[in-house]
Amino acid sequence: QAQLVESGGGLVQPGGSLRLSCAASGFTLDYYAIGWFRQAPGKEREGVSCISGVDGSTYYADSVKGRFTISSDNAKNTVYLEMNSLKLEDTAVYYCATTTITGYGCYAERNLYDYWGQGTQVTVSS
Repeated sequence: QAQLVESGGGLVQPGGSLRLSCAASGFTLDYYAIGWFRQAPGKEREGVSCISGVDGSTYYADSVKGRFTISSDNAKNTVYLEMNSLKLEDTAVYYCATTTITGYGCYAERNLYDYWGQGTQVTVSS
């Protein structure tokens, strides 16, 4: 059974940085994509970024492009989301997820992901 555990959230001022971690167990990152999603109060869960375990290809939502960087340490079976130049609108619960689909590339659509972590809160506030 795949399990994902997020960590690294917290309170940060606008312009600050955080690094989120997604530790995976029960499967290897070598074959599956990992996606990061976020959900702000009263809003739908949206895709932020993803990375393919097969070819390392990545995707970023326009709202985070140039500020967030996704990376994978397959030896540690962990995916990271480095978040810089944080804005008030980045405040949300951040989730990582994985899919049972194997192959190249990764997916921005949340309905393609089967296993989810419990989420970690990111609050950007002055």
